[in-house]
Amino acid sequence: MSESAISRRTFLAAAGFVTTGYVLRAAHANGIAPTRSMRGGSNNYLPGAPIVDRIGAGGFWMTGTVRRAGDGAPLEGQRIQIWAHTTEGHERDPHSHGATLTDANGEFRLEMPQIVPAFGQAHGHLAYDSDDFKTVFLRPVMSSSKDKTLSAHFVLSPA
Repeated sequence: MSESAISRRTFLAAAGFVTTGYVLRAAHANGIAPTRSMRGGSNNYLPGAPIVDRIGAGGFWMTGTVRRAGDGAPLEGQRIQIWAHTTEGHERDPHSHGATLTDANGEFRLEMPQIVPAFGQAHGHLAYDSDDFKTVFLRPVMSSSKDKTLSAHFVLSPA
């Protein structure tokens, strides 16, 4: 065989290098991956919960951020619905649901009653459910039922 012939091993190594380079460039171009919906996140979801200043008497803060997949830019004016089992009601009760909008930094905060354990875990439910991006449901679990805050973060991809 001549010296100019490419061996199978050399060919496969070169193909792997080219493919790896393509995958790395594609991953870099995509930047931040979108958030996937969490199992159980949509439990007791009530479409169209009103935008409110606070749910119930308050005392507990649900906070978080909303960013665009790819470049991670903050998304202003995005509607986030929040509901939970609290000291004032069950997560299926309409008065336990409310929505808020993100600010210019893509951040949201909504005061609500203290979240209490349901089915053994203290947890909240959040949904991005508007038309510009794909719907995402989150169900973050609190590290302790005595916590006074819970954060959740959304990275949204176009609908």
